[in-house]
Amino acid sequence: MNRQPTASWPVAKFTVDEGRGSSLFEYEDAIAAETPFTFRVNGREFATIVCTPADLEEMAYGFLASEGVIRAAADVRRLDIDEDRGFIYAELTGELPDSALADTSKRVIGSCCGKSRQFYLASDRATARTSTSRIRLTPPQCLSLMRQLQESSADFQATGGLHNAALCTPDALLAVRSDIGRHNALDKLLGYSLLGKLNTRDLIVAFSGRLSSEVVLKAAKLGVGVLLSKSAPTDLALELGQDLGVTCVGFIRGGSMNVYTHPERIAFHEGGV
Repeated sequence: MNRQPTASWPVAKFTVDEGRGSSLFEYEDAIAAETPFTFRVNGREFATIVCTPADLEEMAYGFLASEGVIRAAADVRRLDIDEDRGFIYAELTGELPDSALADTSKRVIGSCCGKSRQFYLASDRATARTSTSRIRLTPPQCLSLMRQLQESSADFQATGGLHNAALCTPDALLAVRSDIGRHNALDKLLGYSLLGKLNTRDLIVAFSGRLSSEVVLKAAKLGVGVLLSKSAPTDLALELGQDLGVTCVGFIRGGSMNVYTHPERIAFHEGGV
């Protein structure tokens, strides 16, 4: 059984109120849990990650797929998780090539459609897919999905220390996952989709954090066509989104939002804000 995503910790809280002096009181605060896990694949140490210890099976499958070790859940013959010792053991149906270990941290340059596309890791080049999604959604649907994401996370509201990500249809959240690491939250969704054999082409990712290049790459690995966020993007993230065919929408707050790439998927004339 997975550990809890939150833990309790004694806190001494000091506050200052102008005109009324200061106060000090002690209480038990909810904080985000953080645990290291080392992956051993076919008996070889592969990587160590730090994550929120919840939805670990999904995270394991998603991480292995994101790193190019597997393409489908069926590529794993057996998966064992030792939560007490912090190990995840994966036995594959095939061999783990030496290149998978050697290339994991190697930076490469890829290309597509004549445009230079810069990836940080070799695994990104192998696993990030260019979206062919034909999904369309209205601005009110974008605003509603972000509102649903924010309302769905009791752990974030309790701790303020987790990133949240959701796989969505235009009208509803299908699955919500949380983690201290934004990449881990998205890997959990990837694992969820692999284990459920979902066709993600016409699904959406709603995300609580900044639209970084890493987040856009994770969305491309999930295979979705639209990425929604309440926060700001980076320039590299938008360059990748443009090249990978991902519609990037940021600053979804209140009644407004910014569409940065592939606006053809946002049906502005079918729903006002």
